[in-house]
Amino acid sequence: MMPSILRLRLAPVLLISLLAASANAQVLRLEQAISLAEQHNRDLKLAAIGVDSAGAAVTSAAAAPNPILTLQTMNINPAAGIGAGTLRSKTVDSTVRIDQVIERGGKRGLRTAAAVRLQDAARADLDDARRQLRRDVAAAYYDLLAAQERQSISADAAMLAEKAVAAAEQRHKAGDLAGSDSARLRIDALRARNDADDAASALDEAKRALALLLGQDSAVSLSATGPWPDTLPARVADDAALVDARPDVQAALARVRAAEASRDLARAGRTRDVTVGVQFEHYPASTANPQGSGNSVGIAVQVPLFVRYTMQGEIRSAESALDAAHENLDKARQAARADVARARAQVEAAARRVARYDRDILPATRKAADDAEFAFAHGALGVMDVLDVRRAWRAAQLDALAARADFAKAVAALEAVLPRNPT
Repeated sequence: MMPSILRLRLAPVLLISLLAASANAQVLRLEQAISLAEQHNRDLKLAAIGVDSAGAAVTSAAAAPNPILTLQTMNINPAAGIGAGTLRSKTVDSTVRIDQVIERGGKRGLRTAAAVRLQDAARADLDDARRQLRRDVAAAYYDLLAAQERQSISADAAMLAEKAVAAAEQRHKAGDLAGSDSARLRIDALRARNDADDAASALDEAKRALALLLGQDSAVSLSATGPWPDTLPARVADDAALVDARPDVQAALARVRAAEASRDLARAGRTRDVTVGVQFEHYPASTANPQGSGNSVGIAVQVPLFVRYTMQGEIRSAESALDAAHENLDKARQAARADVARARAQVEAAARRVARYDRDILPATRKAADDAEFAFAHGALGVMDVLDVRRAWRAAQLDALAARADFAKAVAALEAVLPRNPT
């Protein structure tokens, strides 16, 4: 037992420490936590980088082929020599040539369309990452709020048990309580203290889980505040429109359209591209080498001959990719419908559990606990009976808290499966 003088000396220090801790505490409401996560979450930043990368791919796809410049010197005869005079008068055949590929069959437009659709899919992926982040932050936030209240309930129960031990020791000294009953109360107090320590550890884990989603390195100062949700999200009547408006379904639909453009691009590969070349040739003559032709201009046209291969592999691969994109779209729609149905069922069941605890279970167990404490204080109830009632009251509080946390997370999950602006 700490001496009274030492407790008095430590009281100002403890007060200053508590005030400093409260000053550094980062108290968040749910909206603030979601805002911080959208600014600092690593996964969301990676999704945004993916959108920038897709935009770069659009720029590359929309670019026309660059011309090719060729500088060439040939017909250098070591035996005859290159003649006298300036560099331009040397008897060598010099050529300057420019070749330009002319794409046909709408390849550039189809390539650009496919890249634009993939960019749309990347934007939808970013929206879906943001949707899932809001859901995960809400779940972690309510876990933290529940952990805070669980720690408070456990600490109050431990304090009550310790007070009961002190009172029992006084009664034992006065001969009003058996030693075995005092020992039972002491054991129950130790169990309550263990529960409080477990609750404190769970609170620390909840802080760290939320800090990870918020992109923060330190979780010590995090604290959740704000009411528990008590209303259900508004129901959207048209489930088909609800599913198609979800960003993950929108991303799958964009990838289907990109695959269609890629298939058309593969088919357009059967349309021959033409390469046109223009050249200027300078080949002066000399006394030692009279074969020169002076200055001349040439034009060339190159056309591929599809004699052995006509893009069958590319076309088949693109058609298979389109089939896979359709399957992924159907899978995304099916998963979205299942998410909506599951979230609605969970939130309705959780709401019924919370109502039962608030309406029936908590009032009944609280009244039983108050009556038992009054009877025990007046010697009308045994130790084991009052311990059972206390445990039942603490268990009811913790179960009610768990039910409320489940309801809050179910509401957040339902809001996550519902699009923000359904069309």
